[in-house]
Amino acid sequence: MDLFVLRHGEAGKTIPSGGSDSKRPLTVAGEKEMIVISKALRKMGVRFDVILTSPLKRARQTADIVAKEFKAQKEIRQLRELSPEGHKTALYQNLSSFKEGTSILLVGHNPYLSEMVSEIVTDEKHVRIDLKKGGILRIRVMAVAPKLKGELRWLITPRLLRLISKG
Repeated sequence: MDLFVLRHGEAGKTIPSGGSDSKRPLTVAGEKEMIVISKALRKMGVRFDVILTSPLKRARQTADIVAKEFKAQKEIRQLRELSPEGHKTALYQNLSSFKEGTSILLVGHNPYLSEMVSEIVTDEKHVRIDLKKGGILRIRVMAVAPKLKGELRWLITPRLLRLISKG
């Protein structure tokens, strides 16, 4: 199984009075950047069988942009386990239900994603993996039981993805 882990694009910093952080959208610049990043991923030959996203608006918008580029709108699933307060154990159980060879894109938030990646590739929660907004990494999952274990294959910053898109 291949896990692609994508941090949502740039989101607005302010929350309208009485608003919820869960409803904070991508900025216009964040939307444009995610379109460029999605094109770069397609150009690289990356493929996803399914897209799993946090239900928060900015993550869902990011997933929708990627799905549109990959023409996979029906393949998006929202998982509470990918929200900032989600439980990684429940996420790992969900991931273990996928067949070997499945390619999965996870879209979510930091520090949750960085901690998750650290646990999967090092057994340590506090190893720092700096996943920028719009950054993506790939993990080759080697085992799902008794816990998710994998090997970090690559990590690409948004800046490099923009260069790939242009080239």
